[in-house]
Amino acid sequence: MSDNPKPIKRHKVLQPLSRQHHFGLLFSWKIRKGFAQNTSIERMQNFRDWFFKTEILPHFEAEEKHIFPILDKNHPLILRALKEHRRIKRLFTDTENVEKSLSLLEEELQAHIRFEERILFNEIQEIATTKQLKKIDELHLEVADKPEYHDPFWV
Repeated sequence: MSDNPKPIKRHKVLQPLSRQHHFGLLFSWKIRKGFAQNTSIERMQNFRDWFFKTEILPHFEAEEKHIFPILDKNHPLILRALKEHRRIKRLFTDTENVEKSLSLLEEELQAHIRFEERILFNEIQEIATTKQLKKIDELHLEVADKPEYHDPFWV
């Protein structure tokens, strides 16, 4: 039996957020690669700051404003997701111990994305009404092409 989980059939209106999750997983991979290659912390911090502003903040805002309200605000999965969002934001903005926060961020962001993809989004798409899904579809959450980061330290 394979250790790889079956691919998840994601509702089309949630697919843009799932694609953004893929970029979050790539972020974690790039930070791991940077550590493995002894990339300067300053270079990785600059990438972290850029990624936070261009990817994470808009993504978290879209989830919190449009997706999470499908479940009750006191639903345990929503409470967990919001707690993890707060923790991840703190790690992205830490300036005291950047090396440690980058290391934690790389792990925690990946775990958070896995949680949202495998558990939270499945629950949301099971419960969402046709009206709620139509409203999300009208938001056009697909993000336009963004410029590539200017310093690909991970290659």
